[in-house]
This record gives sequence, C-alpha cells and structure tokens, in this order.
Amino acid sequence: MLLTHLDRQGRSSMVDVGDKAVTRRVAAAAGRVVFPPEVYARIQAANGQTAKGAITEVARLAGIMAAKNTANLIPLCHPMMLERCKLELAYDDAAHSLNIRAEVAVSHKTGVEMEALTAVSVAALTVYDMTKALSHDIQIQDIRLVHKSGGKHEFNR
Repeated sequence: MLLTHLDRQGRSSMVDVGDKAVTRRVAAAAGRVVFPPEVYARIQAANGQTAKGAITEVARLAGIMAAKNTANLIPLCHPMMLERCKLELAYDDAAHSLNIRAEVAVSHKTGVEMEALTAVSVAALTVYDMTKALSHDIQIQDIRLVHKSGGKHEFNR
C-alpha cells in the first residue's frame, strides 16, 4: 500500500484532490482526560470553574479554534471552510474523567478526520493546562477517530 502523502520518490506531497467530487464529509473523534480521584473531586466541588474560566467552555472554544486551523498545524492538510464543528464535553464520575467528542462537517473533496482529531486533542490539552496546577498525574487518553463518512470509505468504531 502506498502512503498518500509521499510521491514515487518518497518525498512529501500534498494529495491532489482536483479530480474528486465534492461530497458532504463528516468525521467524529473522541478522547478523554482522566484525573486522580482527589483532583476530580476538587474540580467537581468547584463546578468546573478555575481561575482561567470554566473548564468545559474554554476547552470547547479551543477545540473549535483548533479544528478551524488544522491546516496551519498539520503540514499536508488541505485548508477548509468548516460548516460545522461541535464539541461535547461530559464528566464521567465513575471514571474520574472528562470525555470529549468532536464532530466536524464540510462539503468538500477531502475528509475532515484530521480536523476532528485536532479538535479533541487541543480540547484535551486545554483541560490539562487548566488543571495541571492540581496534579501532574492527569492523563490524556484514547484519542481516536470514531466515525467518518462521505468519502470513498465509511468508518464507524
């Protein structure tokens, strides 16, 4: 199998999507931030508020901004005008975690998997940044693509 971002000589190359049809492309990604139990309890006691603001709202905005700027962060991604970027952040008391899910959509010639993954990654990093003063044992885990549709291959996890 050939890697799409390498030419025949093995050099980096942006994929030519010029001949592809424009279709509705949707991708979803997920991940989570896991806290030590005592840190999770402190976050819950503060209703998710920190000196930097509400954890979930700041992380949501960071994720949206990251999705919109993916092509500036990942060298061979195509710039796209996203039509939708939705982030859901939900506390999980049993796992002492904050679950993050991003869904991104566009009508374009290429998919938005990287935008969804970038949104989740940056949202998780933002949560870490906002809570690291409480502990450095906080973990970012399980960032993964969970859905992709609209292109040549469909994917669901």
